[in-house]
Amino acid sequence: MSKTKAEFLEILRASGVVAVIRLNSCQGLIETAEALLAGGVVGVELTMTTPGALKGIESLASQIGDRAVVGVGTVLEAQVARDAIAAGAQFVVSPAFDPATHDAVASAGKLSMPGAYTPTEILRAWNAGSDVVKVFPSSALGPSYFKDVLAPLPFLKLMPTGGVDVKNVGEWIKAGAVCVGAGSNLVSREIVEKQEWATITARAKAFVEGIRAVR
Repeated sequence: MSKTKAEFLEILRASGVVAVIRLNSCQGLIETAEALLAGGVVGVELTMTTPGALKGIESLASQIGDRAVVGVGTVLEAQVARDAIAAGAQFVVSPAFDPATHDAVASAGKLSMPGAYTPTEILRAWNAGSDVVKVFPSSALGPSYFKDVLAPLPFLKLMPTGGVDVKNVGEWIKAGAVCVGAGSNLVSREIVEKQEWATITARAKAFVEGIRAVR
């Protein structure tokens, strides 16, 4: 039996990390995902800026979909969201909130995770029915921003993306993040091209352990 949207969200929350994979090609994609899984990171987001992303998502879903939560990132249009979901994406991440894209994701029963920056933008995305609001770019804000926003709006589910690393991941969780989005600090193009899978696994473990330490 396939998992529900709520079950997928709980898996992401429990691990605490969504790996944002942005590559020059899909070569080494499965090996990257396996390395992340070995380190305890089960959320795998392949961005649409990666050439052949839809085929990559299809491969991820078919080969590791029973062990990972496969998603798509940098989605700017509703049709792209539908295509990615058809390929096997369980969650859809965007850099900003687009109502048509959100509606397409919600209609398909998948997790909608649009980006927002200001409290007004965050609340607009949440009130539209988003499952998690990606706060982007979080590098310019810092964990204290989450504390400030969540004080009057404690019901929000927020995920910082941009500038999250091993040193500050625990601070984001303590500030109230439901999970974090980690890009090049977890998976970089260079590491994948050099096939340094053990490095990816070590980084994944460090991220997960940093989150567990504060929970």
